[in-house]
Amino acid sequence: MSLVPVELPDALPDATPEVKAFISDAQSRIDAFIESHLAEPVNAFVPSNFPLVYGALRHVAEAHLSAGPLFCEWGSGAGVVACLAGMVGFDACGIEFDADLVTLSKGLARDYRLKVGFYRGNLVPHGGQRIAEQVDEFEWLAVGGPDPYDEMDLDIDDFDVIFAYPWPGEQRVLEQMFDRFAADGALLMTYNGTEGIRLFRRRSDRADW
Repeated sequence: MSLVPVELPDALPDATPEVKAFISDAQSRIDAFIESHLAEPVNAFVPSNFPLVYGALRHVAEAHLSAGPLFCEWGSGAGVVACLAGMVGFDACGIEFDADLVTLSKGLARDYRLKVGFYRGNLVPHGGQRIAEQVDEFEWLAVGGPDPYDEMDLDIDDFDVIFAYPWPGEQRVLEQMFDRFAADGALLMTYNGTEGIRLFRRRSDRADW
């Protein structure tokens, strides 16, 4: 692999009052969504630590760590992280397999007047099937479904930052996917529960970062 760890400071920026209010409202919407889907829960939908992720995104933006502004959230769920990325200045979007969550995400972005796009489909690009099949028990990495990259008119190597919240066993697969398809210099940020945030830069031997 050509992924190089990028150190994050121990103290990340705190959420502003505006962001705290947004996160509180988003969490309320998520709770209501989960309550309304108790009979048919959405698989693999667990919200991340939004204040922590916000701090990491804000640090990346303020420290100019990314090569550009294009941000994509893989498995965007309720769309909160993609919206937070938009709040700190990224040109953000999210990819989510579940149609109801895409609807929830679009409503959240619309209500806060955020220009964040959400697309229903499979984050696995053409050519990534063999990598994804290593974790075939997770629906959101399953091969098939709509191709969101065609709808966006973008490829993975167009994005400067990609974020994901991997389940146990998925981290390695996501890293392989990112290493295979992302551009040199792109950042992969993952939230890993009790382990916190991980940040990597894809770098070839020829790249000078």
